[in-house]
Amino acid sequence: MALLERVSTLIRANLNDLVDKAEDPEKMIKQVILDMQNQLLQVKTQVAIALADQHLLEKKQKENEERAADWMRRAEKAVDKKEDDLARAALERSMSYRVMGESFQQQVADQKTEVENLKGALHKLDQKLAEAQTKSDLLLAQHRRSRAVSKVSDAHMALREHDHSAGFDRMKEKVTRASAVSQAKAELAGDSVEDRLAALEKEDELDRLLAELKAKRA
Repeated sequence: MALLERVSTLIRANLNDLVDKAEDPEKMIKQVILDMQNQLLQVKTQVAIALADQHLLEKKQKENEERAADWMRRAEKAVDKKEDDLARAALERSMSYRVMGESFQQQVADQKTEVENLKGALHKLDQKLAEAQTKSDLLLAQHRRSRAVSKVSDAHMALREHDHSAGFDRMKEKVTRASAVSQAKAELAGDSVEDRLAALEKEDELDRLLAELKAKRA
């Protein structure tokens, strides 16, 4: 769904890169956090709706099973009364409810999968928002320091444009900046590991649900 695609884009966002590329980093990072908060609210709403739909489907599934069992009891009663035609009619009704029950079973399973996907997206976005809020001040301060250092360096270069050490100082500044950027990016590099672990947990949960459904149908 489009909502999960937008959430995925926000989760993958690299705040360091965004700050580096933005013309107005403070405005940009405030907007990113606002977008995350809005998307978080939307995902929470979708999780609540999906859970409500799941409960409704489960209720209908149970009612369907009760109807199938009720018609089976009627068929048994008709057999006891030697009413074969009536028993066949009751069995036919019970069979139709059992067939419908298989459809309900699949719908409930699909709905549970959707709920788990939404819960996973909600958890990731909540973590990303907390990370962004924690690191926003740090990133902005880092950006301001970098900009200030750059201006000071430019001023020194202008004053010492004939100084042979100017080239060395410029290179040193670039190396220092590259190192700081690499370190900041490394701090956010854990997303791929978290995504992989979350994927494994999701696969285990799906395997468990599938095994339960198979056991029920066996």
